Amino acid sequence: MSSPATAPPAPNNLRRIVAASLIGTTIEWYDFFLYGSAAALVFNQLFFPESDPLVGTLLAFLTYAVGFAARPLGALVFGHYGDRLGRKKLLVVSLLLMGGATFAIGLLPTHATIGSAAPVLLTVLRLVQGFALGGEWGGAVLLVSEHGDAARRGFWASWPQTGAPAGQLLATGVLAALTATLSDAAFTSWGWRVPFLLSGVLVVVGMWIRLSVDESPVFKAALARAEARRAEDAVVERMPLVAVLRHHWRDVLIAMGARMAENISYYVVTAFILVYATTSAGLSKQTALNAVLIASAVHFAVIPAWGALSDRIGRRPVYLIGAVGVGAWMFPFFALIDNGGFGSLLLAVTVGLVLHGAMYAPQAAFFAEMFATRMRYSGASIGAQFSSVAAGAPAPLIATALLADYGSSTPISLYVIAAALLTVVAIACARETRHRELDEDEQVAVEASSAR
Repeated sequence: MSSPATAPPAPNNLRRIVAASLIGTTIEWYDFFLYGSAAALVFNQLFFPESDPLVGTLLAFLTYAVGFAARPLGALVFGHYGDRLGRKKLLVVSLLLMGGATFAIGLLPTHATIGSAAPVLLTVLRLVQGFALGGEWGGAVLLVSEHGDAARRGFWASWPQTGAPAGQLLATGVLAALTATLSDAAFTSWGWRVPFLLSGVLVVVGMWIRLSVDESPVFKAALARAEARRAEDAVVERMPLVAVLRHHWRDVLIAMGARMAENISYYVVTAFILVYATTSAGLSKQTALNAVLIASAVHFAVIPAWGALSDRIGRRPVYLIGAVGVGAWMFPFFALIDNGGFGSLLLAVTVGLVLHGAMYAPQAAFFAEMFATRMRYSGASIGAQFSSVAAGAPAPLIATALLADYGSSTPISLYVIAAALLTVVAIACARETRHRELDEDEQVAVEASSAR
């Protein structure tokens, strides 16, 4: 039986918590993905105009990758304070940082105005975005996971995960509307700034909603127990990072491996595809954006379904379906795009994102269930974000470089297949977690030791 401190909330309250996490996460991912789409479409011209078009795109994706480099630092900082102070406070900070950086990008002078200072400032703002997102994901999924119960945790925790396709949908939708209504010259001149400036409005809405939710009851109960032990025994808890590396190093490595196929396949399917479809398949920007837009809507719809299935058959089987699926889909994926039609492009992207959803949906509950409460924010964030440096960060860059060097999609397919094999190995080494109560191992996990 659950204690009063950790009893599941009423359904209406849980839905409000899910909605708050989803809306905040959607805004954060909107900001993050907007940059990726702009990097593929216009940043090569605006910030790297002296380069060859494909080289300029590579440089634009390099600044895109820099944001990922800051995510592990965000995971460490936000994870530490999130495990010490609570999830809610840190989620408010992450939203303000992300929104502020995105709004500033919309005001940024281009290379034509301030020269080489423009890409430098762009890189700095991208670092701020990455730092904020590194702390956002862990807090958002934990807030929902720790409010729910084990029976439907996979379903409810998958809803903050839909913030990724929702943010992609919103960012791509705004860009698609602008490219459809503006000339190429107008979009390149000023139109690209509009979606970045819209972030300011979205952050105000997100802050209002995020401030309305309660702190996780599981975290409050764990904090109370830790304070009681400290008062009785005069011992000091280890830092969350130290506790994670001492007790959960294996789980961190599994989480990192699990993220490889999920992260790489997603950025190849949604970000690199804008380059490949327009340069190799001869499709227009509008056609590529429309395909990603529709596929993102399907992605949004299937994630909760995959999450619910993970409650029935387990996190590992669903995750394996996704990992094996994206590996097997890569050669058909590029073959369909090479056909040159919108229908083929849409099918390629949609199937890719549906299979990605099988990994992404159970990931929130799966990672939360690996770690104990007072080190959960740190453990889940470190496992998720450190892998992004080797996975999502260089994925569009590597894919673009492979295309430039070989002029073929075959090396890119093999790249994603290798990531899928690594993820299959990681999941094979993992323990099934779907029946685990999030506070059951608290006494063991929150190890207290004398201050040294």
